[in-house]
Parts: sequence; structure tokens; C-alpha cells
Amino acid sequence: MSPVNASKRKPPSLEAVLRAVASSTAVETGQNVQVLEQKLKQKSLRFAHIKLAR
Repeated sequence: MSPVNASKRKPPSLEAVLRAVASSTAVETGQNVQVLEQKLKQKSLRFAHIKLAR
């Protein structure tokens, strides 16, 4: 892929990232993808004060 095409790509959506993480975790642990995806979507107050770098 040329550098011009690579810069035009949009970043993955939050939904796509959550689905990918849930799917990967499900494969490794044998858990249900939908259950893991719902857990990831739940807002956790445990680490609400921590901001991730962008």
C-alpha cells in the first residue's frame, strides 16, 4: 500500500476495537464473545480517574 492510501484510512471505531478485543479474549479463554463485549462496554467507575494517552 502506498503512503498516500495509508493516510486516507480512517481509524477503527470504538465498536470495532471492543469487538476485536472481545473476540481475541474469547478465543484465548473459551468465554462467550457477546458476554465479554458487554463487559467491555460497561462503564467502570473503578479507574474513572485515569486518562489514557492519545
